[in-house]
Amino acid sequence: MELEIDGLEHETEDPIIVGASRFSQYLALLTDKSVGIVGNHSSLVGTTHLVDTLLSQNVNIKRVFSPEHGFRGNADAGEFVANGTDEKTGLSIVSLYGKNKKPKKDQLQGVEVMLFDIQDVGVRFYTYISTLHYVMEACAESNIPLIILDRPNPNGHYVDGPVLKKEYTSFVGLHEVPIVHGMTIGEYGKMVNNEGWLANGISCELTVVACENYSHNMFYSLPVPPSPNLRSDLAIQLYPSICLLEGTSVSCGRGTDGPFERYGHPNFPKLPFQFVPEPSAGASSPKFSGLSCNGVNLADSNIIRMERFEIKYLVHANELIGGKLFDDKKKIFNLLAGNDDLWRQIEKGVSEEEIRESWEPALKTFKIMRKEYLIYK
Repeated sequence: MELEIDGLEHETEDPIIVGASRFSQYLALLTDKSVGIVGNHSSLVGTTHLVDTLLSQNVNIKRVFSPEHGFRGNADAGEFVANGTDEKTGLSIVSLYGKNKKPKKDQLQGVEVMLFDIQDVGVRFYTYISTLHYVMEACAESNIPLIILDRPNPNGHYVDGPVLKKEYTSFVGLHEVPIVHGMTIGEYGKMVNNEGWLANGISCELTVVACENYSHNMFYSLPVPPSPNLRSDLAIQLYPSICLLEGTSVSCGRGTDGPFERYGHPNFPKLPFQFVPEPSAGASSPKFSGLSCNGVNLADSNIIRMERFEIKYLVHANELIGGKLFDDKKKIFNLLAGNDDLWRQIEKGVSEEEIRESWEPALKTFKIMRKEYLIYK
């Protein structure tokens, strides 16, 4: 069974109201139930955490589950996140990152309904949608209803990039979707459920509490960074394109004051802009720590709004590094790209136009499928 609670289809100047703030749409579903919550620091109602808000409403929260970066959102990308106890509330926290990506049956013991409320950024390799998949799967197997409290997608105004090939499935790409999928996390959950992507084609009893006054073309500035290294609207817009440099010999600015707003390498030729990565919150061991990198500062490029996945940064970085961009980490790059075609195309000097044309058949198929699951205009 799947429910969708009234999303609005029209453009409006009224403020966007996120699903978590629409209590009248879901509090009754929690009455006299033991509730599990999948959330992190972005699970806010105004400026108050959803957990604190629901406790003040006498909701019986049984357990909290946290994704990559942890419940308070301060762990590095890829860092092991341990189970623990929330100091503020005393609630038990189960980590859904590392070896335990899917809630186990004993961790769901006593949970009668699950809430999922995490701010996503609409990118295939941003792991919150993989966490959603495994939570849906666990809920389906244990007959626990799941309620997604939807939030806008800051990259929801376009769909672009290569569609993942099945053989490159991993936690940074579970589904055959493009790098930028153009869906909110609620819409994405509907697609995962109805396309039979959960184990053995099972489906979850899913309710999506839609945002009010939102459409995909709207510009949405996130109230808090969704993870430690996405600190600005610009970084969030550049992230789909720049993050692929994580799988290359080049730094994307982790350990600086502008991660995902720049890229560089100590062996780039002398450039007007330099940066020195240093260990910091969210980047305990950054690439080229303590070394001066010649680089490109995209904060100076007058980007107003990204309208597509950009190949040009990869091409430029490869030129600056003398064609040695992919020497070290092709496996990671291929998992992020979702194929082993892109690096070969760049190394061979295939034009951006030809590379984009190679994506088109799969992109067209995805866009047709996507339409069925859109809640918003």
